[in-house]
Amino acid sequence: MRRGFRTLTLALGVSGTGCGLFPEDRPPDQLVCRSDAECAAGQVCFVDGCGNPGGDIVVEVQAHPRAGLHAQDFPVDRLRPEQNLELFSPVRLRGEVYRGSLPDTDGGTTPIAYHEPIHLLATGESRLIPGVARRYETTLVPDNGAWMLPVGSGDYTVTLTPLDPTLPPLLRTTSVDPGTGGTVAFELPAPTRLVSLSGTLVLQGTRRVDADLEVQALDELLRPLSQRARITRDTGAFRLTLSVEDASRPTVLVRVSPVNAGDLLPSKTFVVEPSNGPLATLELGDPGTPVSVEGRVLEGTYGAPIAGARVSIQGRVNGGGTFQGVPVLTDKDGRYQLQSPPGLPDSPLTLVIVPPPASTARLTLQPVTVLAQDTPLPEVRCPSRMTVTGTVRQPDGSTAASGVRIVVEPVGALSGWPQSPMGFEVPVTTDARGGFQLALDPGEYRLDFLPGENLPRVSRFVTVPPRTQEEEKLELLPFTLSRGRSLSGRITLPPDPALAPDGIAANASVRFFRVVTVAGRPASLLLAQTVSDSTGRYSTVLPTR
Repeated sequence: MRRGFRTLTLALGVSGTGCGLFPEDRPPDQLVCRSDAECAAGQVCFVDGCGNPGGDIVVEVQAHPRAGLHAQDFPVDRLRPEQNLELFSPVRLRGEVYRGSLPDTDGGTTPIAYHEPIHLLATGESRLIPGVARRYETTLVPDNGAWMLPVGSGDYTVTLTPLDPTLPPLLRTTSVDPGTGGTVAFELPAPTRLVSLSGTLVLQGTRRVDADLEVQALDELLRPLSQRARITRDTGAFRLTLSVEDASRPTVLVRVSPVNAGDLLPSKTFVVEPSNGPLATLELGDPGTPVSVEGRVLEGTYGAPIAGARVSIQGRVNGGGTFQGVPVLTDKDGRYQLQSPPGLPDSPLTLVIVPPPASTARLTLQPVTVLAQDTPLPEVRCPSRMTVTGTVRQPDGSTAASGVRIVVEPVGALSGWPQSPMGFEVPVTTDARGGFQLALDPGEYRLDFLPGENLPRVSRFVTVPPRTQEEEKLELLPFTLSRGRSLSGRITLPPDPALAPDGIAANASVRFFRVVTVAGRPASLLLAQTVSDSTGRYSTVLPTR
């Protein structure tokens, strides 16, 4: 076998212009600088691209999450050795919910406050730090229609779901700032503005489904238009409640899903016309009697069994539904046994194999034929992961940086591949020569290097292609760690008897990010993280080059 490898420039396009291109033997979309001269005015050449040495920095502070004081994000215009951070009071998302209205004395109407329990879910992302997700939820009873949810600053989609199952969920978008918080209002449909959508689900013909199923109406973007409703097991009947506006849509999607994955039934989505009244009978389709499927998973190079691999089956089955099997783990001999409906005669199912992080075998998608009887599958040999190698140097550019810890984080998927589930800290560090070696599935990754020794962390983005016989190794160009600048300060907040009577934010989490652009998309790099002490003081090290 011919062993091949290629050299890849780990590049990072930082917001702004001025990064130069390497000669034509480098991929044209890989931007990287070699000196300050290649950067725009006011920028310097970091190891990961051109950037403003004191700009494009955002700090996130989480002071007391359990007490409702969540993340607050602040841009840092100019880094100073003493960088004090003054927080706002707890950030709150406030709202109102009402249902219907009453006429008032001046000829108008007054909303009627809703007083029944509701569930609130706010999902979103930091407004200033791309890729940093935020999620908060609670169940509460509105106070005369008003409610409040402590959150972090960010952009959110807020879903309000009444605990009354006859009322549809409502979605709103809003932005929340540290100083002002955010507001959002919901108007639940009055009884006269609700439409009941009823129907019946069968397995096939007149046969009922002997399992617990649930159904939900969705729009074309798969956003909920109704709450989930159980299908009556004995009769197959179900009833969904939509607003008049949603019931007037030309079509909506109705998704049927098993409540228990162990029932080995598929999910199926139907396109229906709600304005035509009661739905025609929906047919899930008989997927067939589940059968036992067993096999063995081996490493592709030497044929050694892979223990602890996660194996599942998925794909379309008889009746047109989509099956998603429950994963099982391989034993010490690499063997697995699971249950699955038979596959379609002209369309194989997919065996999904996820080896453990310590294995050199890669995530493998194997087409398999599952017959209508117990099926022993052929052994699957998982190809090896791509070997990614590189060398790290000390800030002087020549001394090897040994003992650097490495953290691998998947950030994207390649076309035709699921995103790798791998996210781990490598148990070994760079060797005495500063070298490292990683075995990675196809995908997009961020590699974080944590050198210690009062040096700042360094991050890299890398795209790992599927391994081939011609390209077994991905060799990254050597790079040099950045020198560090010490940064310290005190974190304070408005005095609060419950949170901080003295206005000191003790034990607060502090994270510094640089906002960047990677492959044309906004992203962020974690530069440093630390925790304040009992006096509210923190200290950390940020990169200078």
